[in-house]
Order: sequence, then structure tokens, then C-alpha cells
Amino acid sequence: MNSPILHFISPPIPYFVDCGHATYAAGDYHINRNCIGVFDLIVVLKGTLPIGEDGRNWNLQEGEILILHPDGHHYGSAPCTEDTKIIWIHFQTFGSWKECTDMDECLDNQTQLIESHKQKAYLNHADVCSIFIPKHMKITAKAKEVLELFFEQEHEPQSLRNWKRQASFQLLLQHLDRDLAFPSDATAIQLAERVELFIRCNYTRDITNSILQKELNYHPNYLAKSMLKVYGMTPMAYLQNYRLEQSKRLLLQTAWSVARIAEEVGFHHVSHYSSRFSKKEGLSPSGFRSKFIRER
Repeated sequence: MNSPILHFISPPIPYFVDCGHATYAAGDYHINRNCIGVFDLIVVLKGTLPIGEDGRNWNLQEGEILILHPDGHHYGSAPCTEDTKIIWIHFQTFGSWKECTDMDECLDNQTQLIESHKQKAYLNHADVCSIFIPKHMKITAKAKEVLELFFEQEHEPQSLRNWKRQASFQLLLQHLDRDLAFPSDATAIQLAERVELFIRCNYTRDITNSILQKELNYHPNYLAKSMLKVYGMTPMAYLQNYRLEQSKRLLLQTAWSVARIAEEVGFHHVSHYSSRFSKKEGLSPSGFRSKFIRER
């Protein structure tokens, strides 16, 4: 099933707001509403639900999921032709998100979306990652099991129920995110994650494409292709970016000199570090520090 993809950046992870059931008799329409302020995840449990958003229409069948925008116009595009039952889950996110036509567009825009997210979510030096959720898809057995948890918790005390539903919602997102990957993408995703983990654990060392090939037993060209597909950059570009991000932590959390910080994160020459930092951030390491740290 080809579908647009909702591309979220986390942290923070999109969070649960509310959930419930709705039923429609033959002849009923889905409610007409505009800019409800939350994402609306709809799952059809029984029957068929004709629904539209901003001029696009779907005829949701049993077992299908659709996610509607918080700032869109939602409406019944036609009357139900049979008795229909749905689950709805409202959720929201803080920071940046984008709907893309396909995964290629998601990856092409990933770097820009991450930078926008860091500004909006005040994550100047945090590690972030992408979550890819199909706008329209068939629910899997595992995701359906998680959905059932939302309503098994109905008789829990309110405070406990809210905690459990947040946890269930995050688990649901994880299943929807992973279910998006085609079998041909799964190996690339797993390999890119192995590369990312190796870099994160060893970024202070000298890392080259040859070292990655020896450690992971894959040709550098395939490693680069996998990283580009998942992270939007090659292993060496990811390494440099990660070192710069770690240096931002040290600039804000220590009084170390710029030269020491450059060495601590894996740069051999402070001039090279300063040049790379300035190109990425638009100001020098010292300028970045003074922007956020007030002298006593």
C-alpha cells in the first residue's frame, strides 16, 4: 500500500493525548471539523469509513489506519454504507514534523528537518533521530495487540492509566515505524544502526572507512549507501557531525579550552575543528560558548 509518510524527529517522542471508540450506523457521516490541534489516528475495527482531509479522500476498510493532521480540515467524504466501528487516538508532538510523498523525500529533507527541530525544541546539543509513520496503512497483528492495551487499562486509576497509555502509545509508534520498512530496507537499516553505534562508542578514536569495513565486514560503498538511506549522510560525515555535537556539550558543560575540547572529541588540529564548527553553526566554538554561558 503506497502512502505518504509522516516524518517526526525525536526527542521528544510524539505523545499520547486521548483515545476512544466511535460507532456509525449506515447513512452516518464522520464529524466535520477543522484544526483540532492534535493528530487523529483512526483504526477501523468493523465496516467502512469514508473520510477526507483537505480535499483528499479515503475509504477506510476494516483493519486500516489513517493519521489526520492537527491543522487540517477533516470530514466524512460520504455516508457510511454499513455499521462501522473505529478506535481513535489523539496525539501531538513538540518540534518539527513533515508529511512526505515517500521515503526518498523523507531522507532528502532529513537534515533540514533535524536542524529545524533542534531550534524549535531547544535541543542544541542532543542526539536526535527520525520516526517514519505511514499516513495510511494496514494494521499488523503486533500493532493491533498494542491497541488493545489502551482499553484494557480503562479500569485503572487515572494517574496509573495515563502512564500506561503513554507507554503503550510509544510502543505502538515503534511498531508502526518498523513496519514501514520493506524487507529490502531492513538490512540497510540494521547495518546503518550498527555503523551509528560503532561511531558513537568510538568517535574519539581515528575512524576510517577501512576500519569500518574491518569491524562490520561490509564494503565501504555499501556502508555509505546504507547510512545515506537511513541518516542522510555518509559514515565519515556522520562521524564529523557527531564529534561536533559532542563538542557542543563540552563547550556548555565544561570550562575546558577549545583546543582541549577539539582533542577530546577526535580532532587532531584545533584549526580544523574551529573551521568545521564555524561552517556548521555559523559562529566559532568560543562564540557558541559565549552565546549560552554568562560570565560571573
